[in-house]
Amino acid sequence: MAPRKIALLTDSTADLTTQVAEENHIHVVPLRIRCADGEYSDGVDIHAADIYTRLRAGELPKTSLPAGEDITAAFDRIRDEGYDGVIAVMLSGGLSGTYNMTRLLAEERRDLEIKVYDSVSGSLGIGVTMLQLAEDLRAGASWRELTHKRVPQLIKNTFPFFSVDTLEYLQRGGRIGKVTAMAGTMLQIKPLITFAADGQLQSIAKVRGRKQVMDKLIDLVVKACGNHKKYNLAVANGGAPEEMAVLKEKLKAALPYYDHIWDGELDGTLSVYIGDGVLGTCVQVLD
Repeated sequence: MAPRKIALLTDSTADLTTQVAEENHIHVVPLRIRCADGEYSDGVDIHAADIYTRLRAGELPKTSLPAGEDITAAFDRIRDEGYDGVIAVMLSGGLSGTYNMTRLLAEERRDLEIKVYDSVSGSLGIGVTMLQLAEDLRAGASWRELTHKRVPQLIKNTFPFFSVDTLEYLQRGGRIGKVTAMAGTMLQIKPLITFAADGQLQSIAKVRGRKQVMDKLIDLVVKACGNHKKYNLAVANGGAPEEMAVLKEKLKAALPYYDHIWDGELDGTLSVYIGDGVLGTCVQVLD
């Protein structure tokens, strides 16, 4: 028999605030961040602002999978709240083992029916998917409808883009060559990144200087939306809330017929690799 009461589960890289997650009944498992003075839980006892402070001081924190017991505890809480089904959408398997760990732990449960999905994405790409699924559940969508059609459709048709203000942390974290990073800094080159088909980060465009970043982010979203008439939009920032507000207005003007527009703040995990001054945009095609 198909589950009747369905819970939503994701991880801290979905960039949902505690309030938004609670309002939409989305359960969140934190990834772990190892720092010089100990290990922290992303979004619980360490946040992006803390990461920026550490990076500026010369520290380079390390990221890690969620603790297995945190995932198990989330399943236990969901069961205790009376749910019998769980839809879990986790950080890209191309970047992390979070999806695989969640899938393996889900297979051990006999008290819940659980479907675990690789988002092939992160940040806004997961966040908008979770928020749309929450909307679908409120509208009465069934387990079969969601798991067979809706979730795969949303994952396939969600397109996030990010600006990276500096290549320094990608270089220090071993994600980019030193020569490339130095050349980029000297020339004030701002790379724009997205998720490749295999779920890894890839550079999709480069602009010279901060001023061109917003226009290029808008351009990428408009192209990804194409001629579609039904879509959601989102914006995010890492230490650049005022610029995000401007970006949001520009995005609304460029694509005014959205169903929803959401905003968020980047998580600590992603911030380890890309630092602050980050802007993000996303379109999720629904038709």
